[in-house]
Amino acid sequence: MTQPPGWTHGEPQRARPYSAMILGVCGVILMGIGFYFLLLRPPFLPEDARYVRISRAELDAAVPGLARWLQRVFWVLGGYIVATGVLTLYIAMTSFRARSPRATGVMALAGIASIGGMATVNFLIDSAFKWPLAAVAALWGLAVALSWRGH
Repeated sequence: MTQPPGWTHGEPQRARPYSAMILGVCGVILMGIGFYFLLLRPPFLPEDARYVRISRAELDAAVPGLARWLQRVFWVLGGYIVATGVLTLYIAMTSFRARSPRATGVMALAGIASIGGMATVNFLIDSAFKWPLAAVAALWGLAVALSWRGH
């Protein structure tokens, strides 16, 4: 007797494990963050001036080219965040979906280095974005934990 497609050893197997779906969502969110940095993020946010304890006018007077330079830095950073999101989505759809133990370890490290680091720094500077970034980091952690558990 043959098993129906998607069944192994008499039990159904999900074609898309929850861990892969959640990690894929994280990849899409990272792409959105990256496009924000590329296209929308101004060189200075109100929280930036608050953190360095100087007004935007004082900063512009003291370092006239800083805003232009920062805008270009954010374009580069945005590109890297988009690339991280694209790669995360690809891994979620391939090796993470196939439940590769190596992919789980790699994505744990990638999550700590990328969204984990970004969320941590945003807490350190008391950013308005700290909680949304922490939520994405938590989602990433959930995906890794579910993958380790085989879900």
